[in-house]
Amino acid sequence: MTAFAPEPHAPLDPAAGTFSIGIVGAGQFSKSFATLWDLHPNVSRLVVTDLVPERAEQLAARYEGATTVASYEEMLASDVDAVAIFTQRWTHAPLVLAALAAGKHVYSAVPMATEITDIDAIIAETDRTGLTYMMGETSYYNPATVHLRNKIAEGALGQVFYAEGDYVHDMDLGFYAAYQYSGGEDWKATASYPPMLYPTHAIGGVLGALPTQAVSVSCLGVEDRRGDGVFDREVSQFGNSFSNATALFELSDGGTMRTNEMRRVGYPSHIRESRFRFFGTEASFEQLAHQSVWNDKSDSTDISEKFVPLRSDTDVEELADVDPALREAFTSGSAPVHDRSRLPAVYADAPNGHEGSHHFLADDFVRAVVTGVAPPVDARRAAMFTAPGIVAHASALAGGERLPIPDYAHPSA
Repeated sequence: MTAFAPEPHAPLDPAAGTFSIGIVGAGQFSKSFATLWDLHPNVSRLVVTDLVPERAEQLAARYEGATTVASYEEMLASDVDAVAIFTQRWTHAPLVLAALAAGKHVYSAVPMATEITDIDAIIAETDRTGLTYMMGETSYYNPATVHLRNKIAEGALGQVFYAEGDYVHDMDLGFYAAYQYSGGEDWKATASYPPMLYPTHAIGGVLGALPTQAVSVSCLGVEDRRGDGVFDREVSQFGNSFSNATALFELSDGGTMRTNEMRRVGYPSHIRESRFRFFGTEASFEQLAHQSVWNDKSDSTDISEKFVPLRSDTDVEELADVDPALREAFTSGSAPVHDRSRLPAVYADAPNGHEGSHHFLADDFVRAVVTGVAPPVDARRAAMFTAPGIVAHASALAGGERLPIPDYAHPSA
């Protein structure tokens, strides 16, 4: 399953059916999606749970008819139809597997998992149950990825032989506060999360445009020098001391992909934290913080205006618990390249985020559950976006040794 399914061009019929969603984790990120699902005409009700009961109660109180349950186990035992998991990055896989075993459809924040064995188990369980699994990768609807997906399908670049995807997000720009919010007294142990185990914003932006997958990788990690107890191997829950990492991937179509995951970098990540480059035999595309350029053999054209989301006003109360450095990620509107005709009308003035992706992600999950048609980032594509980073981290630990990446193409592909 490397080809992309056709994207819808009309709103889902409200009469097509409704279902209930359980929100798992009432932290900083889940609020945006809870609001969108509460507005969606094909979602009947919300149920919320969190390890901190007060957070669950505060989130549920925002939505008419929303309720809370005391635990994840209670949610899985209830009649809720689907769960949306917004917990710590390394906890997703076991929660997903438990939900699928309980007969629930699943939306999971990124990453899919931190172990290849868990990725394989999720794919096996979705194949067995036929339930919907969707990973909420924002870069699939990054404006650059949307544009390049269309251009590559048209053949405008010719043979794409090289592509780059960078996730350039400095720890100082919001991540310290985010880890402190979620990690409690031991936040430094979790703030050392290995960069390549959070690869999907970079890899997903490239492989969300190119119908291929990574088959091998060589990666180098950079030892952190800040000395503040973060990325300290002795403190780290993950035994990790890399704050930056660079990987070079071999792709199944014969091309190559390079990915940077950076957590110590002088770069304005609040402006554009994911950026991409694609080089083909006929044309190429290059992106920086403020500029996006299309090149062919005769000219170079600045097309930056296609990718600039029209930002909504920041609701200070809505984002009170989000570090100011992260707020722009939660206040973007859609970009000119986005086709909004397929979205519910009620989303026109709804909060959006991450360069316009939130509306499409929320609607894609609803469509998948209601229609039974696989979402764009289903279990196998989620594996293609996640597994390369897991193997890349193993390569970095092995000094850059080139390692194979499992094949996650659909058996019928």
